[in-house]
Amino acid sequence: MTSGEAAGHRQDVAAARRVVVKVGSSSLATPDGGLDPGRVTALADVLAAHAGDGTQLVLVSSGAIAAGLSPLGLPRRPRDLATQQAAASVGQGLLVAAYTAAFARHGIRTGQVLVTADDMMRRAHYRNAQRTLHRLLELGILPVVNENDTVATDEIRFGDNDRLAALVAHVVRAEALILLSDVAGLYDSDPRQPGALLIAEVRDRAQLTQVSLGPARPGRAGGARIGTGGMAAKVEAALIATDAGIPTVVANASRAGEALAGGPAGTYFAPHDRRPTARQLWLAYAAVGLGRLLLDDGAVAAVVERRASLLPAGVTGVEGGFEAGDPVDLCDAAGRVVARGLVNYDAREIPGLMGRSTRWLGAKRGPGYQREIMHRDDLVLLAGGPGRARLGVAAAGESRHSAGETTNSI
Repeated sequence: MTSGEAAGHRQDVAAARRVVVKVGSSSLATPDGGLDPGRVTALADVLAAHAGDGTQLVLVSSGAIAAGLSPLGLPRRPRDLATQQAAASVGQGLLVAAYTAAFARHGIRTGQVLVTADDMMRRAHYRNAQRTLHRLLELGILPVVNENDTVATDEIRFGDNDRLAALVAHVVRAEALILLSDVAGLYDSDPRQPGALLIAEVRDRAQLTQVSLGPARPGRAGGARIGTGGMAAKVEAALIATDAGIPTVVANASRAGEALAGGPAGTYFAPHDRRPTARQLWLAYAAVGLGRLLLDDGAVAAVVERRASLLPAGVTGVEGGFEAGDPVDLCDAAGRVVARGLVNYDAREIPGLMGRSTRWLGAKRGPGYQREIMHRDDLVLLAGGPGRARLGVAAAGESRHSAGETTNSI
């Protein structure tokens, strides 16, 4: 597909009135790894021009650690977490000050929003972030979002801002996501090698089977290690967003204006037609299962193939100490996670319910027990691994089914 043909398929990006833009550290840094005020100003100029057309923008920006390197006298990005957190503490203020000054030239006010992965994993925190970002946009503020590196831990963190940007796009119900970096887009092979071709458009995941992405790895600008993302991280973020019905473009930061306008910059990832609910998106990509339910083959088939609710009859085991309302993973007999959902019972209650029909439980224990373990509306499929595969949800209007109950259940 030529660039001109690709441009014709990006009207959804051009028409978007709420856009999340992510920029990587490598696009904001000087050759020695420090923050480049000129690059910050140039990006702000482009975004301000787009905001002038009435578009609401959310900027997810890396660069706090990079901004803190020079003041701390560090020649390169530190490897240990404590020094990274120190650099982020110093650099975050410098980064936000640079954006505040750059956007103020255009009469645009900015607001800093720092989040951790834990804020996205916990449903109450997720909803609080959602309310804050929506209110900022209503007040005409341009939110500048970054991971809170000063308190993030190795065990619980995003690791790169590409995935954070995709989740923020979910949170604010964005109409487009633009991922900016120091690469032109997605290539069919290593772009440093002769013959590598830029992929103008990705409309189906099958197109990616022959693309060698490589692992997410630290980026480089002028030889200085400053970033944490790679093309694999950007593609994963794009797929998360497109599963939510959000068109996504991966492009070089120097072509940000063209990408925002729906031009043929970078690689365009086409969205899916149907947009899942906010709760389903949170379950699939932000929540972490606080326990596991093991299912028999019949229940797995009903949940995965018929998009059914899960009933006690199909549960064969319980792991973890979760409470009613917590996100819990559903696993097949081999222990593979096939779905995640909000459970209706505490972990300690479920062993006494397993293998029983809801009719039997209602008769013996009361009407409060005549309900599913997990309702289909609070459940998402995770084929291929939690949070990393295509989001599977029941189509709107389907009849309600239940997994794990048959006429001969006791």
